[in-house]
Amino acid sequence: MNEFIDTISRFPTVVFTAALAVVLVFWVLVLIGITDADGFEADADLGGLGLGGVPVTVAVSVYVTTGWLASLTGGVLVGRTDTTGVAHAALVLLVLAAALPAAWGLTRLLLRPLRALFPDEPGPSRLDFVGSTCTIRTGRVDGRFGQAEVVAEDGSTAIVQVRTSDPDPALSSGRTGLLYAYDVAGEFFWVAPFDAALDPRIRP
Repeated sequence: MNEFIDTISRFPTVVFTAALAVVLVFWVLVLIGITDADGFEADADLGGLGLGGVPVTVAVSVYVTTGWLASLTGGVLVGRTDTTGVAHAALVLLVLAAALPAAWGLTRLLLRPLRALFPDEPGPSRLDFVGSTCTIRTGRVDGRFGQAEVVAEDGSTAIVQVRTSDPDPALSSGRTGLLYAYDVAGEFFWVAPFDAALDPRIRP
């Protein structure tokens, strides 16, 4: 234990020890809701360093932690040698010089599986379908029943629940409807008959 405390309080490990303490305090503040984990996204971009794809705070936290572990390991090994004076100082500087790129390489490796947890763009939302046309897939649509097929921007299709306050024969199987609103509580779309001739985007 004494060797551990002595190593983390000596150069170069103490540099990472101080940084690690800041990181730990930051995540404690995030956990209790005082700060936001994504608060630095607009101020830094680590993509050029190969550390992109995750929030900056996550990348920095992983880098500091791996750097601390690398320098700790090197510091323990140097402490167990019999070198003194200039030779010892040279080994200490070598540990720091090796810990920085080692931490970078380990961080890049560790961030790979984490990138899947932080997509660049938010996933699709049902609200994205509002204003889209759909194809009715049930024999009727009324205030309590109805389904339709809608095509997303990426070409995929989805079956959604649709309702209408005034049942209309035009909303029957195979006909085209317009999703004009979404009811969050009921998890369905309000649909109305759609006439392509009235769509300003379609020119004769």
